[in-house]
Amino acid sequence: MEKNTILAIVLSTVVLIGFYVMQGVFFPKTNPASAVQTQTQQEFTPSSSPPQEETPAVETLQEPPASSLTEELQSDSGPQAVQYVSIETELIKVVLTNAGGNIVSWKLNEHDDSGDNVDMIFSGEKEAQAFSIAFGGLDAQPVTSLFYVNRLSEYSVEFYRDFIIPAGTPGAGGKFRLIKQYEFKPKDHMFELTVTLDGGYSVSNFNFSGSAYTIAFGPQIGPKFEKLDNRYDFRHYITFLNGKRKNVKVNELIESRPAWAAISGKYFAFIAVPYLAQYTISFSERAEAGIPSASRMYIIRPAANASRITDNYRFYLGPKTQEALAIYNTGKSEFRQMEDRNLVEAASSRGILSPLEKLLKWLLLFFYKIAPNYGVAIILLTLFVKIVFFPLTKKGSEATFRMQALAPRIKEIQEKYKNNPQKLQVEMGNFYKQEGYNPVSGCLPMLLQVPIFIAMYNLFNNHFDLRGAGFIPGWIPDLSLPEAIWSFPEGTKMPILGWTALRLLPFIYVGSQLIYGKVTQTPGQQSNTQMKMMLYVMPIVFFFILYNMPSGLLIYWIFSNLLTLVQQLIINKYVLAKRGQPEPPPVPVIAPKKNKKK
Repeated sequence: MEKNTILAIVLSTVVLIGFYVMQGVFFPKTNPASAVQTQTQQEFTPSSSPPQEETPAVETLQEPPASSLTEELQSDSGPQAVQYVSIETELIKVVLTNAGGNIVSWKLNEHDDSGDNVDMIFSGEKEAQAFSIAFGGLDAQPVTSLFYVNRLSEYSVEFYRDFIIPAGTPGAGGKFRLIKQYEFKPKDHMFELTVTLDGGYSVSNFNFSGSAYTIAFGPQIGPKFEKLDNRYDFRHYITFLNGKRKNVKVNELIESRPAWAAISGKYFAFIAVPYLAQYTISFSERAEAGIPSASRMYIIRPAANASRITDNYRFYLGPKTQEALAIYNTGKSEFRQMEDRNLVEAASSRGILSPLEKLLKWLLLFFYKIAPNYGVAIILLTLFVKIVFFPLTKKGSEATFRMQALAPRIKEIQEKYKNNPQKLQVEMGNFYKQEGYNPVSGCLPMLLQVPIFIAMYNLFNNHFDLRGAGFIPGWIPDLSLPEAIWSFPEGTKMPILGWTALRLLPFIYVGSQLIYGKVTQTPGQQSNTQMKMMLYVMPIVFFFILYNMPSGLLIYWIFSNLLTLVQQLIINKYVLAKRGQPEPPPVPVIAPKKNKKK
């Protein structure tokens, strides 16, 4: 090659290098992400093709004094504006943000809450950060910096950003990428979250204080509530392992790898299904401004000795009903391979009365098909229960009448052997045997109906379909809540009692209870001070106990009293007719004449 040719190539190279250096100094290139993000909030819409991947911002992780790994933005070349992504399916409307790549809202299209759709992510004074990622364990702070957004499809979105491991930690100076990919389905309350940490050739493992990262859900599942008292609403913490459901405590580290873990409310639930070889679950009630009571779940991913890890999770946020969760047991969900998880256990009734409660629920739904009004269905169910138990009620009433007939003879025996308790017990036993009477027979039929009442209470207090189900428009709009004929001004409560409204059903209940007790009271009970106390005092006590109970339960109890009253009148007439004639009035006791003094 000639000398002049070589010199020309060298000079051309120098000129090109100088040109690019001068351009970088005096005419810096504008970051594409910053150029298009002119608003502080931007909502993405589905596009036919994914956007071109931008050069991600790099963030350096620094170790704070509390030894929990957090992050501080070191470069200013990343996204400069908060973006919101909305995804809507037939069942849900989800809002995600690129601030941490989290979910800020999850509304259920088919369920209302005070005129608006139920939001399953109940936040306080600040925006929710559900499904946030923190590098490290429970003490680590969640990532809040802005991510790049890649809208993959109508029901799928991806958030990604690069981070640099800080000095003083294993792998210092290495760069890795965090990717959070959400995938939703058109007809499902469940979604899949895929978390990827990719260190390439720069990071060989992910170990931040003994853990790779922690996923956090919180601060609370919806809908909004006034208080958690196990009656109006509650939050239970549940795990499912080896076919058994278990209630667990907050702040407990659960390392047994349950098939799923859940935060269960009265009507709704959040269920987490990790697909990891190892993980730890923990729940927390750490308070937050604007939240009456927080309920959080953490999934801690252990440290990984690999340059790239990809973890899959499935999360359910929706109704806590057998119908909604059964699709995962039967394989009818759009998410496959869920049959062995048995998610329906999150909605199963517990306790020895659960089979009875399920039967009553089936009957309630059956009557609802006949009369599509749950208030009418409750009345029909009450009537059905009374008909089924009529033979027992009749037997109990007959035993009561028999006891009244034997009362004079019993009193004679008690008076005769009042100073000899052992002899009294023997004589009473012989007397009952001779008469063929069992003193327990009058109480047993009533005792057998107690489980029915308890199961009814659980059904009306927790049955999902009663939520928002009305009975009488303008008076009883929701059978799962107390009714009101007049609500006090907001923030006003009745002193001592704490009532916030004037309710009519509790007064109707007291009236029905007093009438029932008065009509069914026997002559012997009318002169008994204790029985009078039971007749008048107990309904008043229950008035205060039931004042804020669900209106569905009060409707059941009121109609149960009225139907029992009718039953008792029929039984009384039947028993007297069976005896032949109405019982003659008691023979008056005539005092012996006094001998006249001679």
